[in-house]
Amino acid sequence: MPVQPTREDKFSFGLWTVGWQARDPFGDATRAALDPIEAVHKLAEVGAYGITFHDDDLVPFGADAHTRDGIIANFKKALDETGLIVPMVTTNLFTHPVFKDGGFTSNDRSVRRYALRKVMRQMDLGAELGAQTLVLWGGREGAEYDVAKDIRAALDRYAEALNLLAQYSEDRGYGLRFAIEPKPNEPRGDILLPTAGHAIAFVNDLERPELFGINPEVGHEQMSNLNFAQGIAQALWHKKLFHIDLNGQHGPKFDQDLVFGHGDLLNAFALVDLLEFGGPQGAPAYDGPRHFDYKPSRTEDYDGVWESARANIRMYLLLKERAQAFRADPAVQEALAASGVAELNTPTLQAGETYQDLLADRSAFEDFNPDAAGERGYGFVKLHQLAIDHVLKAN
Repeated sequence: MPVQPTREDKFSFGLWTVGWQARDPFGDATRAALDPIEAVHKLAEVGAYGITFHDDDLVPFGADAHTRDGIIANFKKALDETGLIVPMVTTNLFTHPVFKDGGFTSNDRSVRRYALRKVMRQMDLGAELGAQTLVLWGGREGAEYDVAKDIRAALDRYAEALNLLAQYSEDRGYGLRFAIEPKPNEPRGDILLPTAGHAIAFVNDLERPELFGINPEVGHEQMSNLNFAQGIAQALWHKKLFHIDLNGQHGPKFDQDLVFGHGDLLNAFALVDLLEFGGPQGAPAYDGPRHFDYKPSRTEDYDGVWESARANIRMYLLLKERAQAFRADPAVQEALAASGVAELNTPTLQAGETYQDLLADRSAFEDFNPDAAGERGYGFVKLHQLAIDHVLKAN
């Protein structure tokens, strides 16, 4: 398989990723600001099909209506020239000091109302540009001090906000889907809805749960020392994987936002295998954008920025190629059969079988030999080594 992207790969990048100036808590920017128009053209060159943005990434916070209209017009022109689309938009409710205690869950009611208006305006623009998803990252929705935030009330206000936004989208005919992006901490000490599981549980209690899903990010889940590929499998099981953020992370530390696959390589392989070949009869299990939410290293100039953008795409396509070869390898198919992987798809109860039938089946308990069954070896290590061999292209 040639490692060349096509539009069918659905690779997209956030404007805030390649446009990150590499400012961090300990140092000033190492790169000049990037013109969004240049970002559109450069991403088209590296093989992206889409670009995403926070409202303030495209239009500077506080810009007047004339300035805003001009920026949006130029952005649309660049999209037309390159063929890039805007599959997703999101809203910045974390940079300006007004959001120091959150947007939807601030203790200040006036801030909560302002946050809603800011998101609604971004929804208007997103719908105008054809976006299908609104991502909601609540990086400031949280607390450092347990006694300073009534968490149950905060969740009430969070739900109130999302219910209102869903109603707005439906009334306007936007047809947006909403995806919550979980993260455990940073910038807040403890962020609300910190993991994929928390977010899925929350959205299922909203007024229109079918409109809400999640946008899990590799680094955010791995910051909690969780298995990202397994979390994605559960999100797919719930039918709540509305969008996905791909990057790299080295375990539970600060959010590194490395190039995809430049952290836990084997878990990245398992993830790509799941997304691309984990559906029925080996079909893709997920058909949305493969969105890269990373930050080009502070050490890089803009040549390095575009090289890192290419690296994300190359890593994904290489892992897709390796996963395809892994699935087609007769030795792997034999090892999968020996490990009983496919057997898990067989229901434990036969069709129509009840618990009364199970109780009457002596082979299930009275005549079952647990000692003999306990002697079985599953061959998982061999299977895992075959996966590593394919990742390394050692076979």
